[in-house]
Amino acid sequence: MDRALAPLGLTSAQYALLASLYGLARAGARPSQRELADFAGLEPMSVSKLARGLERAGLLARAASSADPRAVELTLTPDGVDTVTTAVATVRELHGRLLAPLGGTRGARHAEFAATLKTLLDHVTAVNNTRPAPETTPTTAAPGRRR
Repeated sequence: MDRALAPLGLTSAQYALLASLYGLARAGARPSQRELADFAGLEPMSVSKLARGLERAGLLARAASSADPRAVELTLTPDGVDTVTTAVATVRELHGRLLAPLGGTRGARHAEFAATLKTLLDHVTAVNNTRPAPETTPTTAAPGRRR
């Protein structure tokens, strides 16, 4: 994906942020960096760093939130909208090429493959949620005792 997005000057992480912001903005939201991080599944510090870089590139604007002075709201600039719409088309085309052996994005084999992946991911999530928390071990040994 990074190679496909490179001509647009974007990385896949920047794309994830811009595409998420674009989707939220189309729904009428002006998300804070924290809300965008939660939505995109990115770490808040990563979003902050990415947003600063994208702001320097003229693709988004950061402003103090009127609702919470500690929060920073993000909005796409007109250049950001142009870039992200081109990037979305690029990523869709890439996905189409990658999924062509499965009959494309709308084929029966793709739907079956997606359902299988979802089942596997749901199973992993269920297993991870039922495991007991790992035991903690002391970081220092008691006096006179070796580890």
